[in-house]
Amino acid sequence: MRNFILFFLVVTCLTGCYRFKGFSISEDLRTFYVMDFRNTTANAPPTVQQTFTELLKEKISRESRLKPDNQNPDITFSGTITRFAVTAVAPERDATTAFNRLDIAVSITYENARNADDRWTQTFSHFLDFTSTANLLDVQDELIDQIFDQIIEDVFNKAFTDW
Repeated sequence: MRNFILFFLVVTCLTGCYRFKGFSISEDLRTFYVMDFRNTTANAPPTVQQTFTELLKEKISRESRLKPDNQNPDITFSGTITRFAVTAVAPERDATTAFNRLDIAVSITYENARNADDRWTQTFSHFLDFTSTANLLDVQDELIDQIFDQIIEDVFNKAFTDW
């Protein structure tokens, strides 16, 4: 009995002292649509925008109750891949670099058809470093997937959580 009382007090204190926030999808929202993203960068792989579009669709379908609808969606995501850049970082003494950095930025527009005030446009970016001895073509797909995972997590949190 003593353990039960202690457990009850701890739970009461935690829920009374802290408000855990999570999904904040209005009950009247049931559908979403992810428009095909555009790529305005010169050096990205030709399928990069399709990859991003599909990963965003999968994330929303998998982690929310919203269903895809391209006819009359409640929420629409659209945007453009605005940066796909590889730069040298961590210079060494002999004028070479130890690492290269793949940096990707995506401009996202979120629109709620049921609430005209619930809309935003924001650029999300993320980068990963890879050894300068690696050929970009050999590591590119894995890096893109990892970077997109982080960007999509950030987009999802901005759209659907109160964090």
